Amino acid sequence: MHYNLLARIKNAQMARQESLQMPFSKFDYAVAKALAEAGFVAEAGKKAVGKRNVLEVKLKYKNRRPGLQNFRILSKPSRKVYVGYRELKPIRQNYGVTILSTPAGIMTNRQARKNKVGGERLFEVW
Repeated sequence: MHYNLLARIKNAQMARQESLQMPFSKFDYAVAKALAEAGFVAEAGKKAVGKRNVLEVKLKYKNRRPGLQNFRILSKPSRKVYVGYRELKPIRQNYGVTILSTPAGIMTNRQARKNKVGGERLFEVW
């Protein structure tokens, strides 16, 4: 799940690593791409290692501080949180974003509001 991806990114940044690799999944790849577009990680890509595919995430630092400071999980398997596009508000005075799972794919709250589409609130990052 994306919880594992977020925890790995945060831990790798605390250890001052340049990048991290983890098993590839389409969902994690979409979440990592959304984080890259929002500016919390440098880039995310699919890489073949032997016969297996891995997700490689290049980490980003701003003034020697991690790009992804912290995160908060909003939807869990036992409790899903859905929101319409009109209900999407700025997070942490626009320093953070909410990542949503929408019918149009994984996107940030800014993109969802622009495209006028709602969905499941997965997590917030700042």
